[in-house]
Amino acid sequence: MCGIVGVVSQAPVNQLIYDALLLLQHRGQDAAGIVTQQGRKFFMHKAKGMVRDVFRTRNMRALPGNVGLGQVRYPTAGNAFSEEEAQPFYVNAPFGLVMVHNGNLTNAQGLKQELFQTDHRHINTESDSEVLLNVLAHELEKSTRGASLKPADVFAAVRGVHRRIKGSYAVIALIAGHGLLAFRDPFGIRPLCIGRNADGARMVASESVTLEGNGFELERDVAPGEAVFIDLDGKASFEQCADKVSHNPCIFEYVYLARPDSVLDGISVYQARLNMGKTLAKRLVSTVPPTEIDVVIPIPESSRPSAMELAQLLGLPYREGFVKNRYVGRTFIMPGQGVRKKSVRQKLNVIASEFKGRNVLLVDDSIVRGTTSKEIVQMARDAGARKVYMASAAPPVRFPNVYGIDMPTATELVAHDRTVEQIRELIGCDALIYQDVDAMKQAIAALNPKLAGFDASCFDGVYVTGDITPETIARMNQGRDQTEEGQEDSSRLALPNAQTA
Repeated sequence: MCGIVGVVSQAPVNQLIYDALLLLQHRGQDAAGIVTQQGRKFFMHKAKGMVRDVFRTRNMRALPGNVGLGQVRYPTAGNAFSEEEAQPFYVNAPFGLVMVHNGNLTNAQGLKQELFQTDHRHINTESDSEVLLNVLAHELEKSTRGASLKPADVFAAVRGVHRRIKGSYAVIALIAGHGLLAFRDPFGIRPLCIGRNADGARMVASESVTLEGNGFELERDVAPGEAVFIDLDGKASFEQCADKVSHNPCIFEYVYLARPDSVLDGISVYQARLNMGKTLAKRLVSTVPPTEIDVVIPIPESSRPSAMELAQLLGLPYREGFVKNRYVGRTFIMPGQGVRKKSVRQKLNVIASEFKGRNVLLVDDSIVRGTTSKEIVQMARDAGARKVYMASAAPPVRFPNVYGIDMPTATELVAHDRTVEQIRELIGCDALIYQDVDAMKQAIAALNPKLAGFDASCFDGVYVTGDITPETIARMNQGRDQTEEGQEDSSRLALPNAQTA
């Protein structure tokens, strides 16, 4: 899960891309990067850290041009702590290409060998995004064969990319002197949308909030398998480049990843979370009688809509019992379990008066590793709660995710090979209520019946690309640079107040 954006305008775009990345910061806090183009020359700045720390005034002044792209990174492949793997990535041929990628390739290892042995291209990092860029570069070279570039050549190259790579990918690339290319995998797993402003500038981004927050009108989502080429004058060409498509967006976007004010694939994220609260309320009454609950308290931030809807339906008081420190990153996407555990109490503080002497129902958007949930339950008890019930707006996360969410191994998941009762004992709550998988799918699908379905593989173990086996998952996890629990971590995410020079 990363956040990506690209802009073609008739005015400088450096500030616009910076502002867009701030609106995408929730999608990645490990690194950030911007590339702009002036004439045929690219200007790039990227580094580890949050957007506000990576870019200083001097960096922004060194990013001239009316075309550009940017990314906030959340690593799911390669080395989480490598400066070299911050995006965008660049290759000089053909034409000169820079690219940003949101997603995860499932056949990256095989492609590396293919690129080296057959295409004679060198991969210098462990990032699957660099693999994708080199596949795109090779296919673009094949489609043009030294001739001038036309949109038809670009679309032919994307067809070649679709045939060779597997997994999830939303991609934005700049082709030096020609324009901006964006495309999405044939299943539409990771989100991508396009919009235009009153001046005719075009923006492509991961979430609609990025467009709206910068004065762009959302035109539509990029369709699964579709490619968009925007020339330097802002003229956009669209073409379906995949032989077979099926629209199956990642359901975890609606559960947790996306901002509530975004609309992804025709579905309001906020409304999806309200609907999940309704179905969760139905599950709750069969486990804990509402009369035994004094107050409903959300665990900030993503669970609030579900918690409010549940409380309203059951006629229970809704209260804010946790105050979030907004200057600490999202714990779910911090590299290393040691950093994640350390940050929970830095991130949240309790309002003791909302807990003391009460039976409280805590509502979270999901329970992945269980580390945060266990800490929060203990915080509620320490604040004087009589009983602590926990409800998850999502079902148990039992399977690894291979499409760009940091759930790489089953052993990291608290629900893997455990019953709900065993999870409850581990977390330490008095009752644990999970969402039902089918109920969740139906609640969200009702908002856009045109979708073929969802990738809900972390909940149901069904991988929509059809190429995932236990061996595939093991192979993808080889070489992942994981910080062990309790190990010292020197990344900027471990230092909430760190500043760059």
